Amino acid sequence: MNRRLSRQGKKMIAASVFFFIFLSLAVFIFLISTNKIRLAYNNNYKPDQPIPFSHSIHVGEYQMDCRYCHTAVEEGRHAGVPSLDICMNCHLTVKPDSPWIQKLQEAYVNNKPVIWEKVHLLPDFVKFNHSLHIKALSSRFVKGSSIPASGDQVRKTCTTCHGKVENMEIMYQHESLSMGWCVQCHRKEEHQAPTNCTTCHY
Repeated sequence: MNRRLSRQGKKMIAASVFFFIFLSLAVFIFLISTNKIRLAYNNNYKPDQPIPFSHSIHVGEYQMDCRYCHTAVEEGRHAGVPSLDICMNCHLTVKPDSPWIQKLQEAYVNNKPVIWEKVHLLPDFVKFNHSLHIKALSSRFVKGSSIPASGDQVRKTCTTCHGKVENMEIMYQHESLSMGWCVQCHRKEEHQAPTNCTTCHY
């Protein structure tokens, strides 16, 4: 009898432990997906770049379309870092005496890339597609139109996640990019975005 109770007791303990772990995991997922717990990934991260590129000058002052430099943003998973060819389209004649532009020219002539530091970092288990977000968010500004979004509309879309880039002398990570922050955006009725785990996780 004692042995039998002992086996039942072990089963009860194992079941209780399993239930506790399952409940804890469910509570944790609920808290993180509702942004009650924020696991921020390098919020306000502002790395030093090999060449001090100013978004406030290029995007703010000169009103450059984000897509001019980030050529893959509408078609690819990644926005893409501009090649030196794009930089030199202007800088062969614009401010050629600047020591920073001369550094660009040297890399261009020697066919060596500038190694930019990545600013917006996501964990390896998160998948993010720029093109899907640009298309979905830009449609808010061109409702029911087959006309592609203008540079200003795309810029408004970019600020959703990247903040007011046109005011940034040095680019930094404006939002936390935490799971809860992303899920809250997906839950907005106007976005009609999926919220199942496989949307963002491999």
